[in-house]
Amino acid sequence: MTHSAPRTRPSRAYFSSGPCAKRPGWRLQGLAGALLGRSHRAKAGKAKLKRAIDLTRELLQVPADYRIGIVPGSDTGAVEMALWSLLGQRGVDVFAWESFGQGWVTDIVKQLKLKDARVFSAGYGEISDLAGVDFANDVVFAWNGTTSGVRVPNADWIAADRAGLTICDATSAAFAQELDWTKLDVTTLSWQKALGGEAGHGMIVLSPRAVARLESYEPAWPLPKLFRLTSGGKLIEGIFEGETINTPSMLCVEDYIDALEWGKSIGGLTALIARANANTKALADWVAATPWIDFLAKDPATRSNTSVCLKVVDPAIAALGADAESRFAKSLASLLEKENVAFDIGSYRDAPPGLRIWCGATVEASDIKALTHWLDYAFASVKRDFSKAA
Repeated sequence: MTHSAPRTRPSRAYFSSGPCAKRPGWRLQGLAGALLGRSHRAKAGKAKLKRAIDLTRELLQVPADYRIGIVPGSDTGAVEMALWSLLGQRGVDVFAWESFGQGWVTDIVKQLKLKDARVFSAGYGEISDLAGVDFANDVVFAWNGTTSGVRVPNADWIAADRAGLTICDATSAAFAQELDWTKLDVTTLSWQKALGGEAGHGMIVLSPRAVARLESYEPAWPLPKLFRLTSGGKLIEGIFEGETINTPSMLCVEDYIDALEWGKSIGGLTALIARANANTKALADWVAATPWIDFLAKDPATRSNTSVCLKVVDPAIAALGADAESRFAKSLASLLEKENVAFDIGSYRDAPPGLRIWCGATVEASDIKALTHWLDYAFASVKRDFSKAA
């Protein structure tokens, strides 16, 4: 048991699951080329936005016939745009195994009030019954459950000959996990997750099947301007060429381009995934050797390599009750933040008490390894304090 503070600290203490750590070597001076004080609708502004779209396509290996657009409201805005614009033509199966998935359930069932919606829910640490899906319906799911650390194992469960559309919230999976584009019709992500960009902007990726739905189907409800992807029954092509619906921050655009260029420079998607996997392995090796901690995700096959959620399983702490477990986990996170060792690693507010450590590609494996020693130190310190209080 570690009772003295470790000598080695993480070189960067940023393990938040969103906004996530900036890329290694990031400097504000690197954004000197940002198109500030200029219109995003000017030729130069649209060129910057188109560059962000093109680099996203290249880095994520998105098929050439898929449209990619920059949209307002981060990943949430992109998902809402898809739900409100596309659902209602047929039944919908919605899967939820954490808080954001449950949010899409609320939108579909209580806001859109779709009567033919089927909900497949699972508790934190588990995954919904994917085998129960009916691909005659549209299907809504998150590839990676950010607040539970549970992801789909692959896309094998998605039918290639589906009649409905798949709408996938991939914000904590993109740039860190393999996405099978042949199985995804609408995919959403945000800049502040896996590449450590700035918040406020989302992206929506549409397959040809999704475009066909948009151009042939009009929802029964009115659509706010921010959600409109078509005009006169035709796709607004400009959105997918850099003509955004609302005014984006060109500083954030420059920062996103910087992150994309970094990802490309280190070897592209393969290298980004390898870095996330290496970070997760460093954490998993420590978990395997540490009796007081475990993964929240029960099945290794569905365990995230980005938003890794952990729970304290020490019997002495568990014996104190749920309230004490919650206070203990918060105390761990608080001590590490006070030491400037790890910022924002407490579990999400709706999730079970514990820790959540981002292991995406912008984090260094050496920092994860250094953090594990501090986690042991924090556990010993906090447990000692709890024992004295008892």
